[in-house]
Formats: sequence, structure tokens, C-alpha cells
Amino acid sequence: MEDKKVLLSVKDLHVKFRVRGRILTAIRGISLDIYENESIAIVGESGSGKSVFTKTFAGMLDSNGFISEGQLIFSDDELADTHLPNGSTAQKIISHCQKKLDEYSKLELGSATWQAMEKLKDERQERTGLSHAEQAEADAAMKKLTDKRTNLFNLKQTFDPKTEKDKIRQTAQEIKELDAKIKELKAHNEGLAKQKADKVAHDSAYLAQYDKKMAELKERYAKEIAGEVSKKAQDRNVILAKEIYLSIGRYPITKQVQLMNGLLKALKKAMTMGVDLDNDIQRSKVFDTVTFRVKYLDETPEKLHGVCILNLANMHYSKDWNKIRGKRIATVFQDPMTSLNPIVTIGKQITSVIVRHQGCSEAEARRRAIDLMHKVGIPKAEQRFDDYPFQYSGGMRQRIVIAIALSCQPKILICDEPTTALDVTIQAQILQLIKDLQKEFGYTIVFITHDLGVVANVADRVAVLYAGQVIELGTVEEIFYEPKHPYTWALLSSLPQLAQSGTELYSITGTPPSLYNQIVGDAFAPRNPHCLKIDTLEEPPMFQVTETHFAKTWLLDPRAPKIDKPEGIHNIHEKLMAAYNIEEGGTSNG
Repeated sequence: MEDKKVLLSVKDLHVKFRVRGRILTAIRGISLDIYENESIAIVGESGSGKSVFTKTFAGMLDSNGFISEGQLIFSDDELADTHLPNGSTAQKIISHCQKKLDEYSKLELGSATWQAMEKLKDERQERTGLSHAEQAEADAAMKKLTDKRTNLFNLKQTFDPKTEKDKIRQTAQEIKELDAKIKELKAHNEGLAKQKADKVAHDSAYLAQYDKKMAELKERYAKEIAGEVSKKAQDRNVILAKEIYLSIGRYPITKQVQLMNGLLKALKKAMTMGVDLDNDIQRSKVFDTVTFRVKYLDETPEKLHGVCILNLANMHYSKDWNKIRGKRIATVFQDPMTSLNPIVTIGKQITSVIVRHQGCSEAEARRRAIDLMHKVGIPKAEQRFDDYPFQYSGGMRQRIVIAIALSCQPKILICDEPTTALDVTIQAQILQLIKDLQKEFGYTIVFITHDLGVVANVADRVAVLYAGQVIELGTVEEIFYEPKHPYTWALLSSLPQLAQSGTELYSITGTPPSLYNQIVGDAFAPRNPHCLKIDTLEEPPMFQVTETHFAKTWLLDPRAPKIDKPEGIHNIHEKLMAAYNIEEGGTSNG
């Protein structure tokens, strides 16, 4: 895929949700590049993280969800290119920032000594309280007890007070016992910390040594930060000040002031800690704590010019998302009836999106909307323009949803199981429509599904998700004909199209793991008939099979026993061709 442009680069993405006082980790370290003009399918069972994954780069996470770490770098040259006026307001902001940065740069002169002071403080903290290892152990034990109490409390609410009084009493007693254990553990930890603090308080030799060393470091630090800032640092600060202005210039004035102060504070902290701000990656990370960075390129007397590093994981301002969602990344959902407003005409729903994102007149929006209706196969589009959604069939409603999604010609079209609510005949038509329109509009398809039969008709590449991780990635041919992960084997074996007459339909035993808990080893291990001992102990790395094929399973380790894929998915090509009535060359007789 090296000849294709990376449109979206997902790097070590973690997504979590706050649920009734607990944290659920829905996405656990996904890294994936999505290319321009490709069709990539995201497959897996319900709860594997498919929809959550795509919601992160469409800006549609639920309010209790958040990206805890990772990057979503969106490559869009038009959006990235930034021009701002180079007038008096710009010069005031840049001058103010430059002055502050020159002042903060003195802190860089003493960064090594500051780090030594922090290390000395940490050493004292280890002596006067719980060590990092002891604190981590105490936190884990406390979390285990509080999680158990939360589960019991939630379970207690489900019992019927009239018929399940015994269960309520028993659960209440268990909660009471857990409360006692939590109180006991808390007291034990506090007692241990007090015991260590008392010991240090009576260790006069250590305290004297600590005070002497800290005084020496403070004296050295005061002398260092009183020095002169180098010409190199001052020149860098000029560029940094311009990047601050470029990064905040698209916001309203009150937001600009808030973000400017936030960036200055972040840069001051970075200088204090000795972060290498000449390093492009390090500089972007500092900006990312406040807003995404606009890298300075050049300027004229009239304009400053920069380029955005669009990290969607760090996009929190609604107006920023308005430039992405719909206009650059659009979504087609499962049920067209819930995607359309039942009391607004079809035409109005399409034109409102066109007017909002493209700024054209109502007449021009109507012309474009009717043109789109023709493209998605709505007969007599002019007459049907003012109809309401209930006057359309399910398949026609889904065509309208696709038309709305494509009305702004997005770079990425997310299809979230768009054929689930439709009958089989209409499913095939919608899939063909999506593929045909891709050729015309040149968008990238991210197709979410649990149906591998659909994948065979749509995708160029397939990412198999399980328990919030990509466990296998490859071209559609590699995933279907040379799968390497036992979970992929199980998904393929579950295809009804592969079932033989008179045989029992294969199903995957067990259930996916709870994502409230930390998963040890391979998440699929408890359901894997080929589970190795190491699967229960260590998480497997992502092994490379070919240039385009990767799988996260210990079975690919050279030391692992050689286990072949199940007999039922051998010769899958012929079976699928027969199941879908496809002739060699790609034509269907259906």
C-alpha cells in the first residue's frame, strides 16, 4: 500500500467510558493506517469495539466516553493549510507570546537541576509514604474491592422486593462485609504510610542530609535561571510565538485568550522540565495538551502561513468538528428511519446539509440534491423531492441517507452496518450502490459489519477486531483464504453459507471478556480451542505474515506448535463462489 496516501493514521488508540463509577476500556491500543480511495472492513462480534472505533474519528463518542491516549492523524491538505492575517492584532499576540517565552526560556537553563530536585523529592516521598510499587498494589486491591461492591449494589437493584427478599438480604450482607474490608484496607494503608513518615521524622541524619542537598540544588538552580537566554532560543521563540497565533487564530477572541494562556502555560512547563522544543514531535506533543498545533511555514506582510497537524484525538472544540463531520467524514447508519427526521421532507433534509457545509443558495442546493437523488437511484426524483420519509420504502430511505452522507463529498464514508435493517435483495443493491458511487466520488469506505459474507463483496482490506484490539489485518484474499488468528478461523467457520446440509451450524463457544477488567494474556484465550499456555500469561505481539498481512497470535511464534486452520474453511473460495452464485471473473447469476 506504499503507493497510496495515508488518509487517517491511528496510533496506539485507547478509548474508555465512565460507567456507574467504573472505567470500561472499549479500545485497547489500536494502530491502523487507512488509505485514500480504499475499502476497509472492520469486522467482529457485537461488543468488539467496531462502532466505538469509528465514532472516535467521526467525533461522535458518547458524553461518558473519552480518548485516554493515542493519536488520530487526519491528512487533509485543504483543511491543514492555514492562512491568517498578519495585521496589528496578530503582531500584538505574537509580541506578547514572544516576550513570555523569552522569560520562560531562562527556566531551560536550570532544567537539569530542576530534575535533580524533583528526583530528591520523589526519594523523600518514597520514604515518608507508600512507595510507587506499594501505592500501585494498594490501589489495585482497593479497586478490586470497590468494583465488586459496585457490581453487588447494581445486582441488588435488580431483585424484586416482593419475591426475592432473601437475595436482597444476602447481597446487603455481602456489601456490608465488603464495606468493612474496604475500611480495613484503607486504615492499613494509612497506618503503613504513617509508620514510614514517623520513622523519617525521627531520622535526623537523613533529614539534615536532605535539607543540605536541597539547599545546594536550590542555590544552583537560582544562579542558572538568572543567566542569559541564547540567541538560538530567542529565534526559536519567535517561531513558537507565531505557531501559538496560528494555532489559536481560528477561534473567537475569548477562546483565543483561553488557549493562548493554556499554550504559554504548557510551554513554560515543558521548558522547566527540559523538553526539547526544537524536536518537532516533542513540540507537537506539548501543543496537543491544549489544542492541535499549526506548524509555521512562511509569511508575507499580509498573511502568516502554516500547516495543521490534524490530530482528531485532540479535537474538543465543536466548530472544529463541524469542519470535519459531514464535510470530510460522513456516516451511514444501520436504520435509515432513525437517521431521517420523520416530519421534515426528504428534499429539505438533503439541502439543509448542502447549504450548511457548502454555503450555496437554496436553488443551487435543490439542484444538487435532485442530482444526488438521481445518482443514488431514486426514480422521479423531482416529484419525490417533497415527500416525507414514511412515503419511501426501507431501501429508498437508505439511498437517501447515502445521498445526505455524500452531499458534501467527504473523504471518508463510514458505513455502520448499513444493510442490517434491509432484506437480502435490497442489501445487494445498496452494497453495489456504495461501490459504484465510490468510483465516481473517490471516497474511502470504512465498512463496519459482523457479516463476513458482506465483506467479501465490499472490501479491499479487512481489520478483525476482538475485545477492543485489531487481532488480524490483511487484504480480503488473505483474511478469507489464509487467515492466521483462531478468532478469524471461528468467524469464518460461523458463516451460514459454508454450512453443509445435515450438519450443525458452527458457533463460537463462550462470550467476549469483560472490558471493565484488565485482560491478562490473549483476550481470546478462554474461547480458543487451540489455546497455548502462554496465551493465558502474555499478550501476543502483532506478527507480520506478509507485507500486508498481520496477526496477533502466539501461533505465529516460531516456537509454537504448527496448527492448521479448521477443515471447514479449507477450499473456502469454491464454497463462497457457490454460496453467492458467483462465476469466475466476478459476475453473479443472482
